[in-house]
Amino acid sequence: MRARVKWLDNMSFVGESGSGHSVVMDGAEQHGGRNLGVRPMEMLLLGVGGCTAFDVMAMLKKARQPVIDCEVELAAERSEDIPQVFTRIHIHFVITGKGVADSHVKRAVNLSAEKYCSASKMLEKTAEITHDYEIRDVNFE
Repeated sequence: MRARVKWLDNMSFVGESGSGHSVVMDGAEQHGGRNLGVRPMEMLLLGVGGCTAFDVMAMLKKARQPVIDCEVELAAERSEDIPQVFTRIHIHFVITGKGVADSHVKRAVNLSAEKYCSASKMLEKTAEITHDYEIRDVNFE
């Protein structure tokens, strides 16, 4: 896997992934940025959310669960000391569908957290990572 980050101006950068996608990153105004893009640490948190959502949805699809939506809400705290690493991350899954089995969601969330999510496995070295979920049942009548 490869990536490239190129400085644009002030505190703005463009990140280019090896798969050919780009994203703008920028700093807060108090640090010389213009708030034109995602902060790098926000990008890291988004990466954790994307990684674990990918795992959970892959497992739920394999189990043929009738999921129509999946959202991952993340809340993080950072150290006050430099480096300001993440010290706590809470991951909340909101799974929506008709008759989605609690046992399948619980298993998928736990397997992602304990085994499959590479991003959270790396960050657990500095952060306490917790997770929970809710299932929203929809009625199509």
